[in-house]
Amino acid sequence: MIATPISIVMIEDDEGHARLIEKNIRRAGVANEIMPFANGGDALDFIVAQHQDSQSNNDRRMLILLDLNLPDVSGLDVLAKIKATDSTRQIPIIVLTTTDDKLEIQRCYELGCNAYIKKPLEYESFANSVRQLGLFFSIIELPPA
Repeated sequence: MIATPISIVMIEDDEGHARLIEKNIRRAGVANEIMPFANGGDALDFIVAQHQDSQSNNDRRMLILLDLNLPDVSGLDVLAKIKATDSTRQIPIIVLTTTDDKLEIQRCYELGCNAYIKKPLEYESFANSVRQLGLFFSIIELPPA
């Protein structure tokens, strides 16, 4: 069985942070496609459309890098919607945000995020999370929706 490529959906409204995140992804040796979104609404529309039926789900696997402070829909709302929807629940999500508020971190994990990293990105922590999720994808086959 041939593994389906994994696309990285980056939801980040700050262009400078987006460039830094992509640079760190590439420094970690990850060459996957990166699809940037500057707001949560457009990203949600794309993610849900890609997973509306089982055929789409099998064709495209994703990893989501999610900022919480977005201009339209909060990152917490994006996270909650993705994890509450049967067809998208299994998508791994790394929250990348500027706050280190313990209640917000706890809420992200309660909603189902896979990792929480504070910006500005500490390179080793970020690279380690990307590597771990890459390893996860290399050894685990996600179940169909």
